[in-house]
Amino acid sequence: MSDKYHDTVSASKVETDDAAVSAAVKKIISEHAGENKNTDTYKTILSCIDLTTLSSSDSPQSVSDFVERVNAFDNEHPDLPNVAAICVYPNFAPVVRTVLDVSSVKVACVSGAFPSSQSFLEVKIAETAMAIAGGADEIDIVLNVGNYLDGDWEEVSDEISEQKATCRDAHLKVILETGLLKTAENIRNASVLAMYSGADFIKTSTGKVYSGASLEAAYVMCQCIKEYFEKTGNRVGFKAAGGVATTDDAVGYYTVVKEVLGEEWLNPGLFRIGASRLANVLLSDIVGRPMKAF
Repeated sequence: MSDKYHDTVSASKVETDDAAVSAAVKKIISEHAGENKNTDTYKTILSCIDLTTLSSSDSPQSVSDFVERVNAFDNEHPDLPNVAAICVYPNFAPVVRTVLDVSSVKVACVSGAFPSSQSFLEVKIAETAMAIAGGADEIDIVLNVGNYLDGDWEEVSDEISEQKATCRDAHLKVILETGLLKTAENIRNASVLAMYSGADFIKTSTGKVYSGASLEAAYVMCQCIKEYFEKTGNRVGFKAAGGVATTDDAVGYYTVVKEVLGEEWLNPGLFRIGASRLANVLLSDIVGRPMKAF
């Protein structure tokens, strides 16, 4: 098939051989992960966390309590960075916006029929618009994997572009659902489509149905971000999500981003980890004793 979408993807030189990707990741981790196991790195990672609650039992009260813990952390640990964002379902955007007192922490919402991306485009657009109206600074949507696998890449790209337009000044994170895409080639293709369609971040996974983030997926996505930056001058962020629960897990993603994209990506503006448990684990490793602030 030849159209501008397939042609753009075909122009990418990013490695898509799964064995070569796996070998490259093993080399990066074996050579560099150890040097990043230190308190300064842990503090940086803490500042890049999207603290997440996406449960069927979420309620206005439970979300309010969740936000209050972030407020309290700012007062209880003034020497440490707070998390980057609080990520919730879109109907809770007004709750987070009302309760949140920490100006540096963003309000993020999953949207667009998360986690399946299966709904009418009009419904997805309306959901995103309502989240923005409710106070969201950032929107996380799922790439339409079904249309991608069918080869209807124009529809995939148009959906992302329309969601980006709906976001206005808010940042758009596009979730590739790498555990469903599986191969380095599919992950490369989806990354390119998402970025050229307006994604401010590309994100690995929803963490809901399919396997979550992997270092191999992160490597391919970061290589795509690097190539896109070299071609366009635009910096796109990377977010790992789904199963990132330990300090060692987080350091792995930090290391891949650092080695592929460089230290200029190691800040909340360009690097995020979506997690619900990781913040307390990192905090415990930073202060040297068990902590449960969040």
